[in-house]
Amino acid sequence: MSERPYEPHYPGRAAIEAYGSGGFRFAGMSHRGSILVLPDGIWAWPPRTPREIDTASLQRIFDRRANLDLVVIGTGRDIVPLPAVRKLLREAGLIAEILATAVAASTYNVLLAEDRRVAAALLAVE
Repeated sequence: MSERPYEPHYPGRAAIEAYGSGGFRFAGMSHRGSILVLPDGIWAWPPRTPREIDTASLQRIFDRRANLDLVVIGTGRDIVPLPAVRKLLREAGLIAEILATAVAASTYNVLLAEDRRVAAALLAVE
């Protein structure tokens, strides 16, 4: 996998408790900025705009694709289609749901509660 073992992250699965004001709340903690939510943890995620979502920013998802079926992507306040990203994920054997961040966070929570094999890539919104 591409990350360094000591890189800070929340080491586990957690629902998204709140979003807005440029960040997220999960597991009783808050994080400013975008997040990448995976079965083995929640990581700070560099993209701030939909245009910054690319192969490199999704590498952790690609590294874990054997343990995932679905990726929920939150593109900020509005839905941005991201056909190239959808194609990359499809080629990796993953289904992509691209939604506004608010809907993406809620969808992720429902899928998590159903114990689905899901990841989320969520852009922070103010």
